[in-house]
Amino acid sequence: MKTVTDRKLLKKIYSLYEKDYLNFDKDNPNRSAKIYVPIDCNLVAEKLSTEPGLIFGRLYYHLDKKYRYKQENGSNVHLFAMKVGSDINAIHFPLLASVIAELDDSFRRFTIPLVISSLAFLVSLGSLVTNVI
Repeated sequence: MKTVTDRKLLKKIYSLYEKDYLNFDKDNPNRSAKIYVPIDCNLVAEKLSTEPGLIFGRLYYHLDKKYRYKQENGSNVHLFAMKVGSDINAIHFPLLASVIAELDDSFRRFTIPLVISSLAFLVSLGSLVTNVI
């Protein structure tokens, strides 16, 4: 069993359920709401080689709390809802896409300077070795 980052978890959910989100037919709906897509925590856990309880717990107790927000009319918009109409364990797909975009941006802002700094260090080290020899 391994732990995964929030970014990896959310990207896996996105890739597994993107077609379900896009294939919603309002004339013949296969779920309670277009924006909330029911997910299978067991399937997500299997794909990530981890335990389903960890997936549910991360989504319900951590990520939903971190990313949900309150609208002007006082209603809450949840990233992950245990029940939406007749659907259980549903993810707010447009909000999920926004969160992934934010996490990808943060990852790039951290990774690119780290790579550039590492390359600069290697060039400096190479120069030092060349001057010593």
